[in-house]
Amino acid sequence: MNEIGDLRPSQLIFTFGVGSLLDLPNMSVLVMGLDDWDTRYCVEITEDRLLATLQRRLGTHVKKLYLPPMSFDDMKPDPGAPGIGVPVAPFPRWLRCPICNTLSTIDSGIFELAQDRWRSDRTRYVHASCTKGNNPTALPVRFLLACREGHMMDFPWVEYVHEGKVLCKPSRLTLREFGAAGDASDIILKCIECNTERRMGDAFDRDKFRFQCQGHHPHLRLSQSEACQEEACPILLGASNSWFPLFMSALSIPPRVADQLQLRVHEHWSVLKDIPSLEVAKYVVAPSRMPEFASFTAEQIWETIEAKRNISHDDSTQEADLKIAEWDALSQPEEAQSTRDFQLSKIAPPQGFEDFFEYTVLLERVREVRALLGFTRIESKGDFADAAYTEDGRVTSLTRGSPTWLPASEVRGEGIFLKFNEGRLLLWEKEQDVRSLEREYFLVHRLWRQMRRLQPYEGNFPGMRFVLIHSLTHALLRQISLECGYTVASLRERIYCHVPDGQGNEMAGCLIYTAATDSEGTLGGLVGLGEPISLGRHLQQALEAMRICTSDPLCAEHPPTGDGRSIHGACCHACLFAPETSCERGNRYLDRNVLVGTFSTKAVEFFDLE
Repeated sequence: MNEIGDLRPSQLIFTFGVGSLLDLPNMSVLVMGLDDWDTRYCVEITEDRLLATLQRRLGTHVKKLYLPPMSFDDMKPDPGAPGIGVPVAPFPRWLRCPICNTLSTIDSGIFELAQDRWRSDRTRYVHASCTKGNNPTALPVRFLLACREGHMMDFPWVEYVHEGKVLCKPSRLTLREFGAAGDASDIILKCIECNTERRMGDAFDRDKFRFQCQGHHPHLRLSQSEACQEEACPILLGASNSWFPLFMSALSIPPRVADQLQLRVHEHWSVLKDIPSLEVAKYVVAPSRMPEFASFTAEQIWETIEAKRNISHDDSTQEADLKIAEWDALSQPEEAQSTRDFQLSKIAPPQGFEDFFEYTVLLERVREVRALLGFTRIESKGDFADAAYTEDGRVTSLTRGSPTWLPASEVRGEGIFLKFNEGRLLLWEKEQDVRSLEREYFLVHRLWRQMRRLQPYEGNFPGMRFVLIHSLTHALLRQISLECGYTVASLRERIYCHVPDGQGNEMAGCLIYTAATDSEGTLGGLVGLGEPISLGRHLQQALEAMRICTSDPLCAEHPPTGDGRSIHGACCHACLFAPETSCERGNRYLDRNVLVGTFSTKAVEFFDLE
């Protein structure tokens, strides 16, 4: 195994995860499946709630969550040891010589792999037999095929240039580019054997050429026995729609236990869970190593460890929604336990908004664990489904069989939680104009799901309560970023929303937080803005900014109806849209008209700033 580059662990999950294409200085590679990963250099992450939910979704065969394999500065290099890292393979398999325009596959023998022992970033393929240059670097081709079922394959160059004709065996191909624009219509594919030519622009014209997906999963080295029923789409190398991650995340919420020993064991479970006997426990929890347990005997600690292992994680005892336990802790902060990864304090609501919010909770420390489940191509989960809770079948697996572990990451940070006034919210939801607007949203929601062939059409509609909370969160995100020291892309939202069902399950709150991979978390710039006076000022400014948008009147008059391509009302990139890293729902269900009155309407606003 040869090292050819490096990435941060979080990038290997959310940006360049399994099945994604990675651009190196001189070549393009594909991140291989978990079957090829070496877990000896992986660090296990513990988060019981998240693991239980993953087991419910994928099966009980999922036993662990691992950080991607990584090397540390204090590790001595051993030339005989296996490489530490994530395996990759060259993809696409077709290369082109930029000097003589020769087009061929990696295994054809025309291109050779040249490795630099001291500079791994210089690893490349060269065209040693080029007649017009001295070992020029062979470049990966720009065109690939992918489908909505997650398959990806090389572009069928030979079949494409010989459409309707007998294929030349062997075929000698060239790919020439004319002009400086790089447009597909200026790229000509030619077979030298029969002098057949074809422009690449035809590949993107469905009236001239269509591709049948062959069902390839190159990251798993698998091909379907039968052709995929989806039509393959030509995509460009490096296109943003070639890989969309599907992940689930959970905040680390400590259990509500009266026994401090149980809380300490839960907090250090990643270290204690594999202790095999009392004798080993005496060594591990010695005061010199773990002073947190100095007031307890080894026998007491061992008994608590054994009791925690025997706790049943049956599906009936676990919540289907990860946010329920989080809501319980945030809505009852006085009863929440404090640990090194979870510290919160309840304060008064924002000044001037006491009628709209019950209180504010400052999360001085919070830990979030995120696990990668799979990925999609062409269409993102965020484009047609709630990634965390909806199963529609369009998920590509990370392994050839059933996964026993999943790649994950953990971040620590801080946040601000706002709990809405339930009584005020119920009165707003009952207003006639609001109910009429909700019917409009429902109709476009149903049309939107029909266009994406999702069932049921009526399901998963979050209601106007979600539109209000989501819109306010985005407005506050943009305003807070001006003073907290973090960009909007560094802040994230977590919406807690559930319509009252008569059983006390209503939820109405929003969490704005930021986190980093550092073990100490962030520096407190966000929590510092949660005080009543400061947060009240930011809320006032955020709502005032929603009255007028630079894209008005088009933005304010945009209705939540149309052709089903989007589900939002009065909002755009100039007022409410947030980066993909910040929004839970892909900038859907947003409408600034429900926040404050605009010149378009003053009938459905929740906040009265007059």
